[in-house]
Amino acid sequence: MTTPSATALAPRPRAPRPQAGLRRVLVLGGHRGLMEVLVFFRGTETVVFSLLFPVFALIIFSSMFRGDITPGVSYSDYLVPGVIATGLMVTGFQTLAISIAIERDRGALKRLAATPMPRSSYFIGKIVMVLVTSLVETGVLLAVSMIVYGTHLPRGSAGWITFAWVGLLGTTACTLCGIALSSVPRSGRAAPAVVAPFAFVLQFISGAALVFTNLPSWLQWIASVFPLKWMCQGLRSVLLPASFASHEAAGSWQLGWVAVVLSAWVVVGLLLCTMTFRWTKTRNGG
Repeated sequence: MTTPSATALAPRPRAPRPQAGLRRVLVLGGHRGLMEVLVFFRGTETVVFSLLFPVFALIIFSSMFRGDITPGVSYSDYLVPGVIATGLMVTGFQTLAISIAIERDRGALKRLAATPMPRSSYFIGKIVMVLVTSLVETGVLLAVSMIVYGTHLPRGSAGWITFAWVGLLGTTACTLCGIALSSVPRSGRAAPAVVAPFAFVLQFISGAALVFTNLPSWLQWIASVFPLKWMCQGLRSVLLPASFASHEAAGSWQLGWVAVVLSAWVVVGLLLCTMTFRWTKTRNGG
């Protein structure tokens, strides 16, 4: 009769529990997010462009265009929701796409991919950074608009809930699209030239800087395909009087369509990320 060997008697290592793996991803993602936030606020140029540029745009456009759009709604009142939506788009889409393209060009993504850190933690860190900076930016814009232009805050709990889900869905959609677009520039130097025109054009055709219903119908149709138009419309529903709904293109706030289109862009952005994101540059520099 043979005796079992020491190896056979040794306890078998337990497979890691899924909860432990998820907890590790989230913890490392939180640490990565904290680092991303610190790096963001240490970059003077990035902070000025992402946080203060919307404030400058609000002041400049309000000074250029005076008067009321409709009785009780001035141009500055109309502009505030659009500027807030634009700020969310710039932070989640433009700034993120450019920064990731630069990190890839410098080889930072390649080095991160070779570390034990789960790759999903990197994206969690980026999302944390976008959410924190978006909250700060929105708070600054609301404060400036209240103090300078007398803008009213969302009305009641329902108004704040709508403000929150429109902002969250819109920011998520812009963030995912920004991550996907980061793979398009061939180099970090080319990233601003590739990414910025998208954001710039959308600002002027989505009702963020100009009254949406004053635009040609074909531009309105194009803008309706993209998230920014619906973000602006959703935020106007809680920052402007309820009577202004009749002056929208469809004669109502269309909050159901706001939710549908923004949710669809979240799905589209996620699919684009999984299909296009690269951790390293291609041989031809792209």
